[in-house]
Amino acid sequence: MKTITLNNGIKMPLLGLGTFKMAGEECAHSVRMAIETGYRMIDTAEGYRNEEQVGQGIAESGVDRKELFIVTKVNFRSFENAREAVLSSLKKLRTDYLDLVLLHWPFGNYYAAWRELEKLHAEGVLRAIGVSNFEPDRLIDLVSFNKVVPAVNQIETHLFCQRQVERKWMEKYNVSPMAYAPLGQARRSEMFTLPEVTALAKKYGRTPAQILLHFLIQLGIIVIPKSVHEERIKENFNVFGFELTETEMETLRALDTATPMVGTPAKPEKVEMFMR
Repeated sequence: MKTITLNNGIKMPLLGLGTFKMAGEECAHSVRMAIETGYRMIDTAEGYRNEEQVGQGIAESGVDRKELFIVTKVNFRSFENAREAVLSSLKKLRTDYLDLVLLHWPFGNYYAAWRELEKLHAEGVLRAIGVSNFEPDRLIDLVSFNKVVPAVNQIETHLFCQRQVERKWMEKYNVSPMAYAPLGQARRSEMFTLPEVTALAKKYGRTPAQILLHFLIQLGIIVIPKSVHEERIKENFNVFGFELTETEMETLRALDTATPMVGTPAKPEKVEMFMR
């Protein structure tokens, strides 16, 4: 498994399993199956309400905890009580430490939450801390008035929303980009049938999904594709062993529309929806 070195020296897998909207036994089974396939990073969140099932799947895999990289997120509604939220996540995930904890959305009292994460990081409970859905202005603000620079910013990133501008700011502040919805969610079918993508899939003997995931990884972006289907979990894992040429990378870069579908915290309509 290829890794990326975070700004605190911790190595993190570039590929993991996303668990958004997974639930019950299906979630536990998918996590266990992914780990058996070779995944070593699992991403969840307090807001997903599946941490217990993720913890179950991890336990049932039989893989040593030290071999895994577990990521979760503190929901913005818990920012006033971030320590309690993290301790609850630890219990649900059946572990005494977490590899990465993120603040989920730049809403509410994220300063209070961040400073609590800084303390937990100093105590060794959290190996790394970061944020999710922070636009450059909020990221710079957080960095400027706190001690620890976020190791990661998890933000919607895919072929049609490559976050080229945002990633330049992340690079400036040494924050690693992490892509959720790396296969575009509702626009998945559209991406998979693009001539530029299907031509590369044919050339390299891969699927369109594998080309799109590899494209992001080759850019140095951490990806967490989500699936509950065994064949797709295995397909999404098999994205290494080839390299796209610079010309091919440029062809795919040119398909960026810079338009997120979900991760738009600057839009009042989206914020109002989340507040409900």
